[in-house]
Amino acid sequence: MVLTRSAPAHSPPLPAIERPWAAELRAAPALWDIARAVGGGPFHVIHPATFADNLTGMISALADADVRGTVYYGKKANKAAAWLPECARPSAGVDVASVPELVQALGNGIRGEDIGVTGAAKPDGLMWLSLRHGCLLAIDAADELERLGAVARTHGETARILLRVRPPSAPSSRFGFAPDDLAAAMRRCRELPVELLGFSFHLDGYAPAPRAELAAALIDACADARALGHRADRISIGGGIACSYVSRDAWERFEQDRHDGWFHAGRNPAKTYPYHQAPTGAAMVAAILEHDCGGATLAHRLREAGVSLLLEPGRALVDGAGFSAFPVLGCKPSDGDHLLTTVAGLSMSLSEQWKGSEYLPDPVLVRAPGSPPEAESAGVRTAIAGSSCMEYDVLTWRAVPVPGVPRRGDLLIYPNTAGYQMDKNESGFHQLPLPPKVVIEGGGRWRLDTDHPTQEI
Repeated sequence: MVLTRSAPAHSPPLPAIERPWAAELRAAPALWDIARAVGGGPFHVIHPATFADNLTGMISALADADVRGTVYYGKKANKAAAWLPECARPSAGVDVASVPELVQALGNGIRGEDIGVTGAAKPDGLMWLSLRHGCLLAIDAADELERLGAVARTHGETARILLRVRPPSAPSSRFGFAPDDLAAAMRRCRELPVELLGFSFHLDGYAPAPRAELAAALIDACADARALGHRADRISIGGGIACSYVSRDAWERFEQDRHDGWFHAGRNPAKTYPYHQAPTGAAMVAAILEHDCGGATLAHRLREAGVSLLLEPGRALVDGAGFSAFPVLGCKPSDGDHLLTTVAGLSMSLSEQWKGSEYLPDPVLVRAPGSPPEAESAGVRTAIAGSSCMEYDVLTWRAVPVPGVPRRGDLLIYPNTAGYQMDKNESGFHQLPLPPKVVIEGGGRWRLDTDHPTQEI
């Protein structure tokens, strides 16, 4: 985008919407206790109580509409185990796609019947373990259905399955059954040791209406399946429950004026996540249920047909439930009119950067205890780079406003990173350890995340 006379020369702030716990911890001595305990490197902080609130909201949205259903946490959004005990409650579960994810869910108290297993072309080992624990498997293709039938027959099990549907809006998708293949798969299920419990789909984007309309269409598919003798009493609409990271006004102002000059080396990403959306979270679930589908709401149609609604949110359940802290190593002028700050750690810990995009909410500068006083100035702006030898290892290409020049020992904290940001693309590049995850508990207590439950549970 070319800079015009009316466009501001500098990026406006994009302050993140935060939950109270995050701001309170930033101002507390415990933040620096954590920083010292982890040894001076970057670290992630997670807050299971916020996750629990988000989960409660979505379960309540189903209950308020008098719709039976289950909210499965899409585990790929964040690898931490601390979320999982929160899912060991009625109308909740976990969605997994690998043996390690399944084992971690089982090890943290989630019953097999409350675990959904998704992902295409599942290995036989994942199928076998899922069968042993009575998990619900979403089947993506005819050959996968045949392999599952063979594994189930060999081990004397009956598989509980959904058939994944290819959305009409994405006819070229590599996932799901096309309409003719779906009809054939329903017939084939009568001949295999499987229990067809319903259908599933995943849609791109974050709009309520397409999810409601495809779910309504699959109520008819449930009726067709029942005519063949199948139970077919549930539909999974997958994930894609929206989140808002910044306010509407801030996002509209930013998007209206955005141009290359706001970014170090002109690296203005062509596409970014929509950092403001509405409705979000539980309100979006309610909007899906309230959508008019041929003269009746989806909720009404589900109730009339005796069909449950399954959700698989990831990002929306960890929304507001974590942040990432990077210690400042140094700061220098760049070749533009902003600074370039280097932090401990790598940009792999902010996953958007490694997809050619940018994580846009403003980081927050937190001064180290005992720092000498300095006149703060809103005119200071900086890009933020990782500590590797790679030119493209940059956490924030945008020159973001900060209240003063970052100094060695300060922390730059990226808010709301639990959803896909803090561990999706992390690696041990340069043999650097992965940033630890620190779990914030009640009463000012904190601990490191572990794969197994704590004794207090």
